[in-house]
Amino acid sequence: MGKRLEKEKKVADIKEDLSKAKIIVLTDFRGLNVAQMNNLRRTLQKEGVKYRVVKNTLTKIAAGEVGLDDLKEYLSGPMGIAYGFDDALEPVKILVKFAKEYDKFSLIGGVLENKVLNEGNLKQLADLPPKEVLLARTLGCLQAPLSGFANVLQANIRNLVYVLQAVHDQKQ
Repeated sequence: MGKRLEKEKKVADIKEDLSKAKIIVLTDFRGLNVAQMNNLRRTLQKEGVKYRVVKNTLTKIAAGEVGLDDLKEYLSGPMGIAYGFDDALEPVKILVKFAKEYDKFSLIGGVLENKVLNEGNLKQLADLPPKEVLLARTLGCLQAPLSGFANVLQANIRNLVYVLQAVHDQKQ
């Protein structure tokens, strides 16, 4: 009976992480040595990312309970899961960079806003610029038409002033 309670607690912990995380990334870590795994964990931990080696059967149960049934197809073989609670992009960027450095490490899939992602989707996310850059670009796109409109209005007013000045000069 003790093992069953222990498994139920693990499922509850996984379920809580799955429901709270902004992004979830499934990884295959086979072939990494202990030093490399520790390096990965330290790097992720600095960014507030939780990384756990999980049992697939328990993770499948937890995924089903939180409505992530599509995630179950990715759960096979030894696997680690990275949970990003604060930022959705930074964990993916770190993991993609790590996968480039270590051939034996790979991304399997993930979840962003309850949508299951494949490895290709995760790599596309990693290529996105930071949030601040995206916001600045968006603001620039919004400002361009407004500043152009303001310039057009200023030009019309300026031309009116020139005409009035010419009329004034002519009458003198």
